[in-house]
Amino acid sequence: MSQQEIMDSICQFIKRDQSSEEGFNDLALHLFAYQYKNNLSYQAYCLQKGRTPRTVKMWSQIPSVPINAFKEVTLSSNNPNEAERIFMTSGTTQGIQGKHYHPALQVYDQSMTVNFNKRFMKNSEKIRMGILFPTEEEMPNSSLAHYLALAVKEFGTEDSSYFISERGLEIESLITGLEQAQRTGEPYALLGASYSFVHMLDELEKIGGVFSLPKGSSILDTGGFKNNSRHLELDDFYDRLSARLGVARKDCINMYGMTELSTQFYDQGNAEIPSVKSGPHWIRTRVINPLTGQTVPKGEQGVLVHCDLANFNSVTTILTEDIGVEVESGFLLKGRAQGAEAKGCSLALEEFIRAKKGNSL
Repeated sequence: MSQQEIMDSICQFIKRDQSSEEGFNDLALHLFAYQYKNNLSYQAYCLQKGRTPRTVKMWSQIPSVPINAFKEVTLSSNNPNEAERIFMTSGTTQGIQGKHYHPALQVYDQSMTVNFNKRFMKNSEKIRMGILFPTEEEMPNSSLAHYLALAVKEFGTEDSSYFISERGLEIESLITGLEQAQRTGEPYALLGASYSFVHMLDELEKIGGVFSLPKGSSILDTGGFKNNSRHLELDDFYDRLSARLGVARKDCINMYGMTELSTQFYDQGNAEIPSVKSGPHWIRTRVINPLTGQTVPKGEQGVLVHCDLANFNSVTTILTEDIGVEVESGFLLKGRAQGAEAKGCSLALEEFIRAKKGNSL
């Protein structure tokens, strides 16, 4: 199959209301064969693990690439120099950034908009949005900047606004926007990075700012706090958001995504912590023991592996460094890998790098 045929088949798959296990598996195997043939770094890794399109019969058998491999090698089935967009991770203390190459944004955009419409917008009309993150023009290599720009373009009204600039949080403009929402009585959506919300809360608390956003208003935060802001307990974070903005915790949605994926996960609000995350029908998640690669029983803790069919150009299946627990309707995030789990993820990365070096000899 050509790249365009691959993209068209994924877009048609995304448009469906749901998919069977058989349908998901068929497309996942087609994508595996395509990536095995065209992504030589990935092919070398698969060969080292003894997995080829002839031997892999189920999507769960597709070799998962450790997420940090995106920082070590170029993972692309097409010429990376011809990519329409390159999304980059935030890097590390050494300044190494992972790169995710998108030869075209058609699939990513459809994955985002279909999922966002169902999970955040709940198929409702457009809503005025406030964005607590820089624009796409200011951060062209940020997947989150593109995600939020798409949200505004497809689902935001014309008077939607950004409240983060090169000067930082534009608190006066934000307050004006919140006051306007109160006056009009029309629902308002505030979206952005979790750490930006922390700065907003700090500023509002300094001046005693309290708002009561209209019924139907909602909040979306994403990204956690990482190293960008002081650590907050999630209960405290959502309590403060609810108290300052007048939005119930059930309407405070958290999006879980990553630069290396093309699909996002959402919860149903944060009235209770931890919230259950789930994805659309074109992504599947396993919880594994990273030392053995085996799926752990439901209810037991392990490392998350995502198989994302919207990842048509890099690799569909990624071994994260996130700890999770499978539950009936999705999974619970439990934090970053530590101890044995972290060791297992590191060993997987070492194995991937060895395969790449062997392929280049």
